[in-house]
Amino acid sequence: MNIKPLADRVVVKMLESEETTKSGIVLPGTAKEKPQVAQIVAVGPGGVVDGKEIKMEVAVNDKVLISKYAGTEVKLDGVEYTILRQSDILAKVE
Repeated sequence: MNIKPLADRVVVKMLESEETTKSGIVLPGTAKEKPQVAQIVAVGPGGVVDGKEIKMEVAVNDKVLISKYAGTEVKLDGVEYTILRQSDILAKVE
């Protein structure tokens, strides 16, 4: 099943954060923060949103830094995705 976001929405898959600190301490699942780096899976067409022309500046497979509590989490075919607006993306990661 494919996800096709509408308007200025983007579908991302969160990338796993490291499970050990730089000093070698292993963090349990409850102590880890929600990751903020994600890979884009699908991009909406953009267009006019709230009376403003929106041009999509990201593409599929870009790695991005997103707001900590942005978007809506969905589970599809056993895989977790987050759907968010392009404005919730803070930066591209290279």
